[in-house]
Amino acid sequence: MGKRVLLVRHGHEPADDRVVSWLVQAGYQVDIRKPFDGDVLGEPDEDLAGTVIYGGMFNVYETDKHPCLLEEYRWIDACLKADVPMLGICQGAQQIAWHLGAWAGPRESEIFEFGYYRVEPTEAAAGFLDQPLWVTQAHFHTFDLPEGAVRLAGNEYYENQAFRYGDKVYGFQFHPEVTIEGFRRWQEGKWGVYGRPGVQARDEQTRLMYEHDAAQAKWFYGFLDGLFGRPQ
Repeated sequence: MGKRVLLVRHGHEPADDRVVSWLVQAGYQVDIRKPFDGDVLGEPDEDLAGTVIYGGMFNVYETDKHPCLLEEYRWIDACLKADVPMLGICQGAQQIAWHLGAWAGPRESEIFEFGYYRVEPTEAAAGFLDQPLWVTQAHFHTFDLPEGAVRLAGNEYYENQAFRYGDKVYGFQFHPEVTIEGFRRWQEGKWGVYGRPGVQARDEQTRLMYEHDAAQAKWFYGFLDGLFGRPQ
């Protein structure tokens, strides 16, 4: 098993999220790349244990406007062919779905999820998610399920909240990697789309954050244990 996990990021936020924390604790080399800032992703090699495609502000279908997405799609394709464990988060999940031939983009309803929302496991989610979970959200784009993928979670606003493709590829519409500190930055920053349909008031976000963050973190760390294991 390789000892490096490559993280594809779409902004310059501090690398203090739960993916990075878990990787450091587990003993992995954290390899952060930012194609939007000129980084190339290379090719999967024997040292690569997995990859995570993060969320961001890019529309996944605008490859002409954002040529950096072409490098990311090349990387996704190479990792799929090399059977590399892969997690796509929000934009990253939409990118995986789009690459696999599914639709991705904004729904006509324009319901925004920004805050903490409950997702429900499907019948196929045993061992992945065994009970409803309140998770961090910041999106109004979504995706259809790619052909061959298994839907793992959804809710009343967005039916596709998590999927699995094969045994080693997952896509999450939600953001379990975001800590309390990270979400507070979002509340103050460009994600703070208060007043849009579906967006929770800030005091409600904070109440739900303190009520559910620990359970979300425990679940996510367990998921990462299962997806990447420990380096040898």
